[in-house]
Amino acid sequence: MKAKVDLSKYENVITRKEQFLRLVWMLCWLVMVRPFPRSFANPWKVILLNLFGAQVHKKATIYSSVKIYMPWNLKMGPYSCLGPEVDCYNVAPISIGEHTTISQKTYLCAASHDVTNSQLPLLKKTIQIQNQVWVGASCFIGGDVILNQGVVVGATASVYKSVPAWTIVGGNPAKFLKNRVVNE
Repeated sequence: MKAKVDLSKYENVITRKEQFLRLVWMLCWLVMVRPFPRSFANPWKVILLNLFGAQVHKKATIYSSVKIYMPWNLKMGPYSCLGPEVDCYNVAPISIGEHTTISQKTYLCAASHDVTNSQLPLLKKTIQIQNQVWVGASCFIGGDVILNQGVVVGATASVYKSVPAWTIVGGNPAKFLKNRVVNE
């Protein structure tokens, strides 16, 4: 006999308060940031994010087309960047280290669902992206992933497991390609 999925009893783990704050946040970002081109008015974006509980360093760069689900779950170090159209689905904390670039159209997904439970409850899963990391264009970074220092994730890769320091990965699922060596 096959089990059945029953979503009639699904309970949202996002509280009413969080849902209200998200609504206020989305309206503020839409009106006060989205009209600016690309990385224009970056200091204003950093201030607004920090007003909503983020911990974004004043030397971080955030493009206007970025989507941030819950700013209070975002931490960014100096000289880090969320590029154009990055989707930061951070129902759980996402931290981005120093000198780190998250390239355009990347999806950072700090949640999943428990597929072994018939009600598919939401699972909050953190993402940690350390210093000197480059995530190429159109990547997927899943929850409970650590991109250790110096990692490069090749364009369009899908990362479901943590990646050792100073390595380059690519593909779906992402696999080791080679060690990263930085020449001065």
